[in-house]
Amino acid sequence: MKIAIGSDHAGYYMKETLKSSIRELGHEVKDVGTFSEDSCDYPDIGEKVAKAVSAGDYESGLLICGSGIGMSMVANKVPGIRAALCCNIYMAAMSRRHNDANVLIMGGRVIGIDLAREMVKVFYSTEFEGDRHERRVSKIMALDEEIPK
Repeated sequence: MKIAIGSDHAGYYMKETLKSSIRELGHEVKDVGTFSEDSCDYPDIGEKVAKAVSAGDYESGLLICGSGIGMSMVANKVPGIRAALCCNIYMAAMSRRHNDANVLIMGGRVIGIDLAREMVKVFYSTEFEGDRHERRVSKIMALDEEIPK
């Protein structure tokens, strides 16, 4: 799987650490920034990852900021994105199983690195269950067409 990854300065350390974890799972990683702990604006990074996933250039995305809240707001503004802010393994699994999430979001100041590694492993190994959940995800995606631009 091709995964676009990005963070702001608050998520930089976690992003750098998780890149190798993702590669160890057999996935390709494209880092879109930030590339240091210097202060930056999370909307710029979140937009890059979300648009890359929405365009189909990448199958999934991973975004990290301090709390995860800002990146979640940004990513979910992009049509075609189902970004899930997760803070535990259960949420990471269910976001895939029931919601077919295509972007995982975490808070670098909220969860520890060991938990983040496990969440990445679960998120990228859990399949969407489809069935009754397909109808619900279709309703979510239909909102992209209904909302006036």
